[in-house]
Amino acid sequence: MNKGKVCVSVSAENAQDLITLIRRAESLADVVEIRFDALPVAEHEDFFKSFEKSTKTKYLATFRALEQGGLNSLTRAQREEFWKRSRVAESCDWADLEEDISIDSLRGVWGATIKSSHDFGGVPADLFEIYERLAATNCDVIKLAVNVGDITECIPIWKLLEHARAENRKLIPIAMGESGKWTRIIGLANDAFLTYASLDSGSETAPGQVSADDLTNVYRTQELDSQTQIYGILGSNTSVSMSPYIHNTAFRFHGLNSVFLPLQVLDLDAFIKRMVKHQTREIELKFCGFSVTIPHKQDILRHLDVIDETAKSIGAVNTVKIVDGKLYGYNTDAAGFIAPLADVYGDLNGAKVAVLGSGGASRACIYALKSQGAEVTVFARSVAAAESLTKEFDVSLRPFPDAEESLGAFDIVVNSTPLGMKGKAESETPVTAKQLVGVKLVYDLVYIPEETKLIKEAKAAGTATIGGLEMLLAQAAEQQRIWTGRQMPEDEVRRIVTDRIC
Repeated sequence: MNKGKVCVSVSAENAQDLITLIRRAESLADVVEIRFDALPVAEHEDFFKSFEKSTKTKYLATFRALEQGGLNSLTRAQREEFWKRSRVAESCDWADLEEDISIDSLRGVWGATIKSSHDFGGVPADLFEIYERLAATNCDVIKLAVNVGDITECIPIWKLLEHARAENRKLIPIAMGESGKWTRIIGLANDAFLTYASLDSGSETAPGQVSADDLTNVYRTQELDSQTQIYGILGSNTSVSMSPYIHNTAFRFHGLNSVFLPLQVLDLDAFIKRMVKHQTREIELKFCGFSVTIPHKQDILRHLDVIDETAKSIGAVNTVKIVDGKLYGYNTDAAGFIAPLADVYGDLNGAKVAVLGSGGASRACIYALKSQGAEVTVFARSVAAAESLTKEFDVSLRPFPDAEESLGAFDIVVNSTPLGMKGKAESETPVTAKQLVGVKLVYDLVYIPEETKLIKEAKAAGTATIGGLEMLLAQAAEQQRIWTGRQMPEDEVRRIVTDRIC
């Protein structure tokens, strides 16, 4: 357990709705941040007349300027007048003040203050100087929030947390955005004063906020400490990954002091050098292993000290274990892919299989299929770039099928591309029902949404299907065995993941 606090941030455009949200947040958090900058000034009096404090919860008042992330245009004079109102201080325990609001002018009105600075444009070069200026105001807590586009941009804010801890100063460090989400999750374990959460998924008041329920029940953020072992998924888009729900469920089931984080990484080389490798890392995080996804499954190879023979044969790694500073690479995709397919289809010897895509995931599929005696044809967007597959795996190679090309000559069609994945490509499918007539089975590795556009097309063609969830769970179970030596609680994990996807 750590001493940090979870703060749920709420906002509404009328007093009664705001009070309703506060009441909900009180059961989830140690602190409730009330965003008065979202509430029209005409509604303030109604709020103060109706709101009653709970003795079990602390309340943080925010009345932020637009350029600092405020939700309405407010002048400095308006904000100064707001903070001097005794009704505000009577209703709340903490005041979150920007740098241009003087604490000295509020002595006697507010007992506890946070001085905050927000930069939505990126990480300012003078971040340390901003920290020192805020510290010089004699505030109780310093808050620094910066927007990051890649995970290594979080390094300066994390260094500040280490610096504040050495000075015994209370700091709230936040790297906003998906690449900074991990700072919100493990900040409390590293002596951050508090971390912000949203009331629900979809009601975030800042980029990268995690819901209070996920912070508490998935990541167990207040149970983590400086000895917690850290695992995570490395990918260019981790926002839709189910891996944190899978692996954190397993860690909790076995009572392990471990956490699995979304680690959105664009520049893999910089991440490994600056945050992982013992000789070159700039901050200390107890990384013990990674799940590796698009687009890093092949690029990770050059950073590994030892590569398992199966992964070496496939030429792609989806699992990394770190032992005594050395990085060991494995591939659990192949076993995870073939187990559900063999269960549904049966003997694959001689089966004609079309694999759509030629990336890291497809390499694992090809390897597994060839090991079972299947005849594999790879359809690649760039035949030239995929040419090596023909020599490595003895497969046929063809251009990606156009809209009129029939795949009816194949027994099985496997989609290893991101087409159909939740987000920009959700409405897309690599092939249509017309092209699938005659195919016995379609296996889509995309697992969100559970029923992709391709799966719908296959059903329309009367073709049997396997969704990506089966492979996801099978390969994750093998990852748990590699990392912890324990069996994944598959029934519990399946229930939680299915609830999330649906």
